[in-house]
Amino acid sequence: MDKYSFLNAAHTAYFADLYDQYLQNPDAIEPSWRAFFQGYDFGSENYGMDGEIVEGVSTQIPEQLQKEFQVVKLIDGYRSRGHLFTRTNPVRARRKYAPTLEIENFGLSASDLNTVFSAGDIIGIGPNTLQVIIDHLERIYCDAIGVEYMYIRKPEEIQWIQDKLNINDNHPQFSVDEKKYILKKLNQAVAFESFLHTKYVGQKRFSLEGNESLMPAVDAIIERAADEGVKEFVMGMAHRGRLSTLTNIFGKSAKDIFSEFDGKDYEQKVFDGDVKYHLGWTSNRETYNNKKINLNIAPNPSHLETVGAVVQGITRAKQDKNEISDASQVLPIVVHGDAAIAGQGLVYEVVQMAKLDGYKTNGTIHIVVNNQIGFTTNYLDGRSSTYCTDVAKVTLSPVLHVNADDAESVVHAALFALHFRMKFKRDVFIDLLGYRKYGHNEGDEPKFTQPLLYKAIAKHRNPRDIYAQRLLDEGVIDEGYVKHIEAKYKEKLEEKLEDSRKEDKTEITPFMQEEWKGFKRVTEVEMMESVDTTVSRNVLADITKVISNLPQDQKFFRKIQRLVESRQVMFDEDRLDWAMAEHLAYGSLLLEGFNVRISGQDVERGTFSHRHAVVKVENSEEEIVLLNRISEDQGQFNIYNSLLSEYGVVGFDYGYAMASPNTLTIWEAQFGDFSNGAQIMIDQYISSGEDKWKMSNGLVLLLPHGYEGQGAEHSSGRMERYLQLCAKDNMFVADCTTPANMFHLLRRQMKADYRKPLIVFTPKSLLRHPKVISSVDEFANGNFQMLIDDETADAAKVKTLVFVTGKFYYDLLEEQEKLGRTDVALVRVEQLFPLPAEGIRTILKKYSNADDVVWAQEEPRNMGAYGHMLMHLEEARQWRAASRRPYGAPAAGSAVRSKIRHQEVIDYVFDKSKNNQVRYKE
Repeated sequence: MDKYSFLNAAHTAYFADLYDQYLQNPDAIEPSWRAFFQGYDFGSENYGMDGEIVEGVSTQIPEQLQKEFQVVKLIDGYRSRGHLFTRTNPVRARRKYAPTLEIENFGLSASDLNTVFSAGDIIGIGPNTLQVIIDHLERIYCDAIGVEYMYIRKPEEIQWIQDKLNINDNHPQFSVDEKKYILKKLNQAVAFESFLHTKYVGQKRFSLEGNESLMPAVDAIIERAADEGVKEFVMGMAHRGRLSTLTNIFGKSAKDIFSEFDGKDYEQKVFDGDVKYHLGWTSNRETYNNKKINLNIAPNPSHLETVGAVVQGITRAKQDKNEISDASQVLPIVVHGDAAIAGQGLVYEVVQMAKLDGYKTNGTIHIVVNNQIGFTTNYLDGRSSTYCTDVAKVTLSPVLHVNADDAESVVHAALFALHFRMKFKRDVFIDLLGYRKYGHNEGDEPKFTQPLLYKAIAKHRNPRDIYAQRLLDEGVIDEGYVKHIEAKYKEKLEEKLEDSRKEDKTEITPFMQEEWKGFKRVTEVEMMESVDTTVSRNVLADITKVISNLPQDQKFFRKIQRLVESRQVMFDEDRLDWAMAEHLAYGSLLLEGFNVRISGQDVERGTFSHRHAVVKVENSEEEIVLLNRISEDQGQFNIYNSLLSEYGVVGFDYGYAMASPNTLTIWEAQFGDFSNGAQIMIDQYISSGEDKWKMSNGLVLLLPHGYEGQGAEHSSGRMERYLQLCAKDNMFVADCTTPANMFHLLRRQMKADYRKPLIVFTPKSLLRHPKVISSVDEFANGNFQMLIDDETADAAKVKTLVFVTGKFYYDLLEEQEKLGRTDVALVRVEQLFPLPAEGIRTILKKYSNADDVVWAQEEPRNMGAYGHMLMHLEEARQWRAASRRPYGAPAAGSAVRSKIRHQEVIDYVFDKSKNNQVRYKE
């Protein structure tokens, strides 16, 4: 028999290695294990080094030794499965799991309870009786905190966790002052909610009641994080408990919250605001140890979990600042709901970002406010996984399940999570298992759907009263202490309520004011003003020289070498293409001190192989980024191929742009329609964030768009959807046709003294189109043109005036040249929003002899910009529309059919009688 045959596979390798170390060098192992092996004398005289039986020697394993290993298995059982048998649920009985941790399941019996086992060394208590070992394990793994961590693959992390858990049997040892402070924060949470409940009866507030211990937990993280060098704190959470967090953690005046409850109008007319439990806040706090820490809680819509991605982007932008020497100095915390973290796919996308170069934030503390219910849906109907936090296993992150009624355990778990994050710079999850005292909102009746649960909740004491009784029993506080601190706190709230009622209007404080100093909030009037985007020709020449020359001492693929060198040729020949528009825009902004961040799928090379911002050395795959070699004191150029995510990455980049207005932040879709996957971010943040939250943002979306006969899926960037979201002054939408215009558009985004989101429909086939070129002078001395008139047209001769946008212009130009039509003028609308209406009217006057005005688009009638033109330009209602007919899909799958339809539209542009002929039969 093998010397380890009585062990299961999980232990064989460990003990084989340990025992072999003992045989080779007894003095090299721990004294307790050395004594263990010596005591059983099961070694060299019985077995060879490879486990073979030595002739003539008995192979019987002593019974006591076998039981030692059964105890080891028991210890492993508690470590691996103890979390299934905890006392973490305050209002429900736990589900039953089998097998249990009963000792009989490990080959042990009651007769072994008083036997001393050396295996106690493993858990740090030395040789001890089985009963003591079990009691120790029960306190560590099966009390108010359940810990999942044994799936982690790094032994040093497992060892660190086990060492932490062994301290005081995983139970906190707080001082009297610390206990009173925990009670104080619990009292604030309970009293604040009860105050709102009585003053604003029936109003929605999404109370924290049932999970009030979140307050001392977050507060403890902030206080201790500051001691560990954290300077900034970024938090995201949905609506539940948000008002209490804003007031009791972030320092927002209760007066402002009461004013919002009273439903007063806002002090600013050009602002619509949002409900009180969606608003963000920024403040500076001084901790009890006199440390300064900047606190940010990001605004968010009701769309669950979206803010998690935004928080990661804000955090990364702050970490990328020059004054931050260690990324861990900015700490993200994301508060989830149990139904949301399990059900929303965005969580998985964000978790998968945690270790990626372009998106990592040195670990996030995730806290789940676990109500055990999602609106009216029971947790058993809300997920297939055992726990709502099982997504944590994607990144092998530890999870602590905590009874929200045990305030000290909650704070203990929060500090454990903080220390893990600071030590290993990785994600960690806390599952705060509580309940929801009322319905989903305070006007809801939860007994309709969970009658038994809510009978139990109605009789259940809140966490403050439970903890107060514990402290009373311990002699930490006396009778009347809680009533006193509650009365004192509510007295302050009454004062704030009175103050709020003296105000006529509600003033909303913008988020992250410091980062946005010097920037204006502007209306459509300012958005239509020209911005100086000129650049010296010499500067452009210097940039071109750098981005055209790869290092001479390294080997590159010949094709990429030629492509890079062609940049200089284009400059010298005065024929700059689309890629050069991008490179020179980025390079010139970098020289002016701005940073540039681009992310998205395959952006380093570019989906259509035009950008090549990152060049790989052939034999080592070392990355060469020429745009970071322009000048020693330039801004930083960062470009990252993203994970295959749109929703999460757009949210991340939106957050990045929010926190770094001096960075040109770009998300590029692989194809324009990929942005469909990020529609929630576009609807809830990009198009409406400023109107709801006074929050400017300069994020740029590049969406490849154009009909090249490649099927329905990737033809359209769904222009119509963005245009439908446009209103007043909320964003720019552009569809450029020349490299120079793209160059100036990107520069305008940063050179303006305000920030608005910019949506650009970029080309595919035009990236290498022989006519899509611009001169160096157009780059150096031009500016962004919202409209481009037809320079070749003689206005007096023009009978048909065609307005067009984007790539379709070149299709029409080719047809015009083929037909020799000098009576047609092609005018390009380069900016679709804000629409240059006055410029269009000027064009109409210029071509007053034209009796036929056409809006031409390659998209179907129900897509593209046609509906937008009708809505924003009254004159367009009189124009002839040349487009594909309305369809459900953007384009046909057949290249032949697509070509026929495309030609039909072109024909109709130049001959309106074509519309009356029999068209392609479908």
